[in-house]
Amino acid sequence: MTDQTSNSSGNTPPPNAPKRRAEHFVNREAWDPYVAERLTAEQEKYYMAGQWKLMWWRFRRHRPAVVSMAFLALMYLSTVISEFIAPYDLQTRSSAYIFAPPQQVHLFHEGKFLGPFVYALKTARDMETLQRVYTPDPTRPQPLRFFCLGDSYEFWGLIEGSFHFVCPPKGGQFFWLGTDRLGRDMFSRIVYAARISLTIGLIGITLSFALALFLGGLAGYYGGWVDMIVQRLTEIIKSFPHLPLWLALSAALPVTWSPLLVYFGITLILALLDWPGLGRAVRSKLLSLREEDYAAAAQMMGAKPGRIIGRHLLPGFMSHLIASATLSIPSMILAETALSFLGLGLRPPITSWGVLLNEATDINVVAVNWWLMLPVVPVILVILAYQFMGDGMRDAADPYA
Repeated sequence: MTDQTSNSSGNTPPPNAPKRRAEHFVNREAWDPYVAERLTAEQEKYYMAGQWKLMWWRFRRHRPAVVSMAFLALMYLSTVISEFIAPYDLQTRSSAYIFAPPQQVHLFHEGKFLGPFVYALKTARDMETLQRVYTPDPTRPQPLRFFCLGDSYEFWGLIEGSFHFVCPPKGGQFFWLGTDRLGRDMFSRIVYAARISLTIGLIGITLSFALALFLGGLAGYYGGWVDMIVQRLTEIIKSFPHLPLWLALSAALPVTWSPLLVYFGITLILALLDWPGLGRAVRSKLLSLREEDYAAAAQMMGAKPGRIIGRHLLPGFMSHLIASATLSIPSMILAETALSFLGLGLRPPITSWGVLLNEATDINVVAVNWWLMLPVVPVILVILAYQFMGDGMRDAADPYA
């Protein structure tokens, strides 16, 4: 029995043997009580970043949104220098080239590099349909001119000039996207029309955004009868179908108004009908935030309601509002395009994408002259770009993303 016990505990040290000390590692550096709170450079960059920087980092991960933002930036930049980009003035007519088809730009002629050029157009009359027929003349290449002097214009209606990035050949024509029924270059008119169609969305959403912040802020902060009046007004506006209401209000604009007044009238109509959705979002946010401790503390310190709303409450969800407002711009652009297309929006001499599409209402003309429908292409691209960018901004503004 004793042998078995000794064999089973052969590795156990005797009870009186000295205990073996564990290895002890000592840090020779000076003791720092804040070592647990010190951040690395990467951690400090992230944890010390503000709300807008965090939104930008999240937005950059949304590739379609970044590409869309770059595309929209280029489009709005083009509206600033439309006179330079368009090879012709807005009202320049070429009566000899009515409904001319788009001209193709070439680089090589008979195997030789000539640079960008177009072939001259030969005009003939089809005796069966009595329509003009245009055919390129391959024996007459006409080089395009770049950074040149061409049609005169007034830059933003203020400064006279004639500089263009590209000009038609000397003694020739350059209709990249064809011409309309008066012989006006379609590409130049689309470039000029972008200035109206794109800015009407920005101005309209600015007015709508201001109305939503003001009325929604009052309803959300004060509540009571103020909230009831604003909500009933919102419900009345939302109860009307938008398209018939647009048509009725646009038709009510006086015919004697100048084009500038019609432009601002259409913008005001779109803003007045668009604010209820954003106003409700502001109201719901303020109803919850006005009960927070920091809002109560500001009120107890004597801050006025305007300061509490503008300084303490609205900045807390302003990023979300901006993302929501961005998604409302495409609806305004489409509304203006639809009204002008139906002849109840902007009218010549103002030129927008809707006004250009109004000339393509005759299906017989479009079937023969398909390039009259080309103004719809920038409309589609801009709407898609706004949708992608708005989705990216909404995801970036989401604190739980």
